[in-house]
Amino acid sequence: MEQNKLATHIRSILLISLFNSMNRKTIVVVFAVLVWMTSCTGPDENAVSNNPAAEGFNQANSDPAAVELADSIMVAMGGWKNWQDTRYISWNFFGFRNLVWDKHQQLARIESLRDSITFVVDLKNLSGKVWVKDQLITEPDSLKKMLQKAKSIWINDSYWLVMPFKLKDTGVTLKYLGEDTLMNGDRCNLLQMTFEDVGDTPQNKYLVYVDLKDNLVKQWAYFSNSTQDSANFVRPWDNYKKYGKIWLSADRSDSSGPRNVSVAQTLKEKLFTDLQ
Repeated sequence: MEQNKLATHIRSILLISLFNSMNRKTIVVVFAVLVWMTSCTGPDENAVSNNPAAEGFNQANSDPAAVELADSIMVAMGGWKNWQDTRYISWNFFGFRNLVWDKHQQLARIESLRDSITFVVDLKNLSGKVWVKDQLITEPDSLKKMLQKAKSIWINDSYWLVMPFKLKDTGVTLKYLGEDTLMNGDRCNLLQMTFEDVGDTPQNKYLVYVDLKDNLVKQWAYFSNSTQDSANFVRPWDNYKKYGKIWLSADRSDSSGPRNVSVAQTLKEKLFTDLQ
C-alpha cells in the first residue's frame, strides 16, 4: 500500500509541474483529454508493453513508484521502441578510447588510444579479434583474456552513456528514495539501483537523480559497494541532445564521460572485422 502511495505521489508531482507551465485554457483542454483517455483505456494500461523489463529484472523487490519513474525516464529519453530501433552508437570515453557499438548484433569495436590496442568483439559469445600495435593476436589464451577485457571495457564505458535506458535490466533492483535536490538546486526524484549476480561489479550501487520537470536523469552518484554511506563520486548527467530518435547526455559540464557521440542506422560491416 505504501509503495502504491509513492507511485501516486510521483504522478501528482509530474502533473503539477505540467500544469504550472500552461495557461488556464490549455489546462481545461488537457484535463478533458485526460478524462476521456482514462474512461476509454484505464490508467497505465500500456506501461509494461511500452517499457518491458529485461528477463531477470527484480520486479518483486522493486518499488512500484521506482518502476513507474523508470518508465517515465524511458519516455523522456525517446521511448523504448526508438531505443530498440537504434542500431549503432559511437563515442569517445574520457579521451582514452573510441567505441562503436552495434546494438542489434551486440558487436563492439574499441580503439584504446593510450596503448594502440584495437578490439572487435562479439559481446554475446566473446569471439573476435585483437590487434596490439597493428599485430593480430593469435595465441588462444591471450586472445581470450583480451576479449574478456574488451567486454569489461564496453560494460563500463557504455554505462556512462546509456545508463538511463538500463534501469530495468537483468539483475537490477530499484528503490524510490523520495525527493532530493540537484547540485544546481533544482528539485528531483531519487532512485537507487542495486544489482545481483550481474556484470563485473554486482556489489556497486548507484543513486540516480531525476529532474521533476522533464523526467530526465540530471545527476548520478556511484558507490563501489552497496553498503557504503558515502559515494565515491557525484557527477552531473547533463547537456542532453537528440541523436537519431533518442536523447543522450554527452560533453557534460564537468568534462566527464562520453564525448563525440553519434548515432547511425548504417555503418560499414568491416568496422567489426578488420583493423582499418
